[in-house]
Amino acid sequence: MTSETIISIFLGVGLAASVGFRVFLPLFALSLAAYFNVWDLNENWEWIGSLAALITLGVATIVEIFAYFIPWVDNVLDSFAVPLAAIAGTAVMVSTVANLDPVVTWSLAIIAGGGTATAIRGAGATGRLASSTTTGGLANPILATVETGTAAVVSIASIFAPILAAVLVIIILIIIFRIYRSLRPKAKT
Repeated sequence: MTSETIISIFLGVGLAASVGFRVFLPLFALSLAAYFNVWDLNENWEWIGSLAALITLGVATIVEIFAYFIPWVDNVLDSFAVPLAAIAGTAVMVSTVANLDPVVTWSLAIIAGGGTATAIRGAGATGRLASSTTTGGLANPILATVETGTAAVVSIASIFAPILAAVLVIIILIIIFRIYRSLRPKAKT
């Protein structure tokens, strides 16, 4: 496995994790990177770097970001975002992974890309639902800000420093796992 392949995997995992926070923001970042020739995409995915894709993903990103600042609308969006995150996480992995057999690429994309995005999106949706129930949605814009900021930071790191992005993803997954463990009911002995 070449260093280019390893770096492309780190890019894909980082963007997939970002998709778990905001579905369109990492896709828009990837589109910008491809449009300005910062990152080369797989041959079948070069359309993501087109002007039409850039504009479409840019508009979708803006709409998604602002929609998450509306309490209760954000919960409705989460019901769509969980399955979309799995698809988009898989797509960003497939579009970025270089020099691997298609079976390995798709397997990696489904497991690492789709799995990471779904785990993060599921945790976010659960947190938002808890926030909506306990605060009547008043704390949801704070969660939206944190999620959008995290998606932006991890997306930018993925494109310009993929190894750093992979480290950030590991840290994010550890934090989610620790929160999950602290919240689940303790077994009585």
